[in-house]
Amino acid sequence: MNVGTFVRALPKVDLHLHLLGSATPLTLAELARRHPDRGISADPAVTARLFEFADFDDFIAVYTAVNRLVATGEDIITLAGALAEKLAADNVRYAEVTVTPLSHLKAGIAGPELAEALTVGRQAAAELDVELGWVFDIAGDDGVAGGLDTVAWVLRHQPAGTVALGLGGPERDVPRARFREPFAMARAAGLGSVPHAGETTGPDQVWEAVRQLGADRIGHGIGAASDPDLLAHLAGEQIPLEVCPTSNLCTGAIASLADHPLPDLLAAGVPVTVGSDDPGMFGCTLSAEYQLCHDVFELDRTALAELARTGVRAALCSAETRRRLLTAIDATETAAANRHCAKSHLNHYRG
Repeated sequence: MNVGTFVRALPKVDLHLHLLGSATPLTLAELARRHPDRGISADPAVTARLFEFADFDDFIAVYTAVNRLVATGEDIITLAGALAEKLAADNVRYAEVTVTPLSHLKAGIAGPELAEALTVGRQAAAELDVELGWVFDIAGDDGVAGGLDTVAWVLRHQPAGTVALGLGGPERDVPRARFREPFAMARAAGLGSVPHAGETTGPDQVWEAVRQLGADRIGHGIGAASDPDLLAHLAGEQIPLEVCPTSNLCTGAIASLADHPLPDLLAAGVPVTVGSDDPGMFGCTLSAEYQLCHDVFELDRTALAELARTGVRAALCSAETRRRLLTAIDATETAAANRHCAKSHLNHYRG
């Protein structure tokens, strides 16, 4: 079994995945047809060019524009349904999907309507044997007031599958420590803490996410690579990083894949799980990210299977889901090893 076949067969989890960013140019064109007053073309070829980002600020501007197309509960259901189909086709069995409630409320969706649409979307995914958990994130540029409003919406509605509070958007001039209060409220309610930090900034913001927000995982976190003490802390406390190489390249967070610190993070003993982030916008899949880890970072099948296991262990899922996924990963790796041995024996006899 070659690596590509193995990667596709490997049961995977995606813990860094934005619902809005999963929209492909085709899905985006469909939403634009529904909302012709929102200023985005309904031609898929035109919408595809939107996803050619100059830098991280350009990405945020496009992301905000796309959000204006998601104006009804039906739009949310469309996004979730299209995402579930792609996850199922890529053998992603479990995903924690980030949704920014305030952004959708500002676009015109009522609070109860948003919660109901997410419930319907999660049920549709389950019919495809894909389990979805929801990470509700604060847009950093909404400030602390927006963070408190986000937590209030989450605690009021808590759609089935709600697992964590996140923090996204721009990092520069938006220190993670600013959001202590909303994260404390979420953690007191039993939700996980999974803020973005160190995507386009250095280790200081990762330290803040860990120390001030009680992070269970860190979104991206690649800025940690320059601080040996932070790496030792992440490794010692087993705080996972959700690493998204293609995203980092597309947004300009790294200059080239050769510059990506993923191998250094692994060498330091930091738990690393790979995510697709905004696969519709970046034209990637989770399997493609695993293949990239093989092609660029020279991770073999054993290391790729361990990436998958790390994701399962880091997931905020039930014990039963974790057991089932780990068993499936072990079975896939064993089957690949047995096939390799059988092929080696056959070649030996033929020789």
